[in-house]
Amino acid sequence: MKKSTLVWQSLLHALGVLVYISVVASIMFNGEKLFGGINNFWGPVAFLLLFVLSAAITGSLVFGRPALMFLGGQKTEAVSFLLYTLAWLLAATVVLFAILLSLR
Repeated sequence: MKKSTLVWQSLLHALGVLVYISVVASIMFNGEKLFGGINNFWGPVAFLLLFVLSAAITGSLVFGRPALMFLGGQKTEAVSFLLYTLAWLLAATVVLFAILLSLR
């Protein structure tokens, strides 16, 4: 696989993680408006289920494709894809923190 293809596909995976995290953060930020106050057993259960689901989704977006590539014999490309995805996520994190600092 060409290097440019790996870079752009890893960007799409990183954007998928960013979009998913944004949706979950929005739900959590507006949780009380959406669901009202939950002061019973089911509130923590719902939170933990969302946490586990989020770990599975983001984990598959970051590690799923590289794992399949690695198992398919494309070891160098798999490691590159993972590193590119992590680099995109690092860039997004740095930009987000820069924006947050500038708004302070």
